[in-house]
Amino acid sequence: MKTQLTQTEISMARYAGLLYLIIIVFGIASEAALRGPLVDLANASGTAEAILAAANTYRLSIAADLVMAIADAGLAILLYVLFKPVAPTLALAAMIFRLVQSVLIGANLMNMQAAWLLISGGQDVTALAAGQADALAALFLNLHAHGYDLGLVFFGINSLMTAVLIWRSGLVHRAIGVGVALAGGVYLVGSALHFFAPGAFELFSAAYVIPMIAETVFCLSLLLKGVVRRQHQYA
Repeated sequence: MKTQLTQTEISMARYAGLLYLIIIVFGIASEAALRGPLVDLANASGTAEAILAAANTYRLSIAADLVMAIADAGLAILLYVLFKPVAPTLALAAMIFRLVQSVLIGANLMNMQAAWLLISGGQDVTALAAGQADALAALFLNLHAHGYDLGLVFFGINSLMTAVLIWRSGLVHRAIGVGVALAGGVYLVGSALHFFAPGAFELFSAAYVIPMIAETVFCLSLLLKGVVRRQHQYA
């Protein structure tokens, strides 16, 4: 039984919220504002030209994703410490799955770097026919997109575990746990469609508004409120 969380735990929750905010801001900026406008997988030569014309933007996208992955690893550790009194084994499993996602996102950046080397002349492509370097770069960018979805499989499982921990802990409102569980389901279904039924993925893509809302609310609850200061029992 624990009747009140310590000031240290409250501060830790707020640090977790700050890391979550970094993840959200840098993740959206990298995908929507920096990388997204440059990449058209149906037009390899056009994508190569766009990236060369905005080289700093492309590099900044890589940097933003790297910061996001590092912040995600830190958040995984902080949430483990906060949820450990609730269910040590489940909290450890949730941390491991989130760390796996962080590693996959970080390692997946090598696909973006490979595309850059092909496009920018950092790799000898004299043995390739005209246009083949651009086509290979587009392939690496496509692999990056699929690698991101592979990471979201592990994050989806982590989200389901985190939802249970939220429900049992009283760290934030239980309704947020429900939202996080729904977000986990969206990530799992979306990634499965991307790999196995890409034609249906576009129809499902609107569902990603659920994770966006759920994770933002979870982040703000940690950042602005810290924890719910009330008596509760860890089941």
